[in-house]
Amino acid sequence: MQIKDLSRATGVDVETIRYYEKQGLLPAPARLDNGYRDYEAAHLERLSFIRHCRALDMPLADVNRLLGFLDAPEAHFGEVDLLVDEQLARVRARLKSMRALEKQLLQLRARCSGTHEGHCGILDELVSAAHGEACACHGGL
Repeated sequence: MQIKDLSRATGVDVETIRYYEKQGLLPAPARLDNGYRDYEAAHLERLSFIRHCRALDMPLADVNRLLGFLDAPEAHFGEVDLLVDEQLARVRARLKSMRALEKQLLQLRARCSGTHEGHCGILDELVSAAHGEACACHGGL
């Protein structure tokens, strides 16, 4: 299949497919007489694997390691577990950060009475913070 067909089948952009080839994540396909890439079922399977890993927000370096385990599966299962545990720790850290951000935005939102009589409490807080003053969203009520 041509690259556009592979792209359509996997939902991966053509430029991303080329990038994965350059990075060694996806092996270079054979070329047809006209120079077009000729992808096989193995490319489709590998690209689908990469796409799924990326959907789990795994960094490309980790995806590359997982592909290495697929290519040479001499009982690397403990390393695979560790890799997923590390990704889980990164996700949990981001969740913690997002909860803190939510709290800050809620505190900022609480500064607005909704009437906007001549000024906006939210904008007042943001301007104060821009001047280096304490603000509601960072605990400086």
